[in-house]
Amino acid sequence: MSDIETEINEIKEKVHNAVDAGLDAVTPAEGDGGFDFNQRFNQVVGKVNETLDQVDWSQIGKLGKIAGILLAVIIAQVLIKGVLDTINLLPIIPGLLELLGLVVVGIWGWKNLTTSEKRDEVIARIQGLKKEYLG
Repeated sequence: MSDIETEINEIKEKVHNAVDAGLDAVTPAEGDGGFDFNQRFNQVVGKVNETLDQVDWSQIGKLGKIAGILLAVIIAQVLIKGVLDTINLLPIIPGLLELLGLVVVGIWGWKNLTTSEKRDEVIARIQGLKKEYLG
């Protein structure tokens, strides 16, 4: 035989051995004529545990926090929408809320915008907040 044929035969033997080894896990047990469920289950659980051991669980904590916050925001938005839709169905409430908003803006404007000193204070507060949060 040539060297190539020898190498091909060796590769075939390795493939057959690998296939036979893989089939041993799913072949029937010798005494009962059926599949050995416990053996197969233990192999599957072992592979799952090996895979889970490779996971970086410190990163999962961050992902869990993000998912929790996102879920809380979605639930809050659904609840707020439900409340606003309910309020909007009542005939007089939306108009009263608009009037209340105008009154609050009017009172704030009267307190903070009537004199130039008060307007300068409002501008200074806005610039201070802008500098504090935006840098």
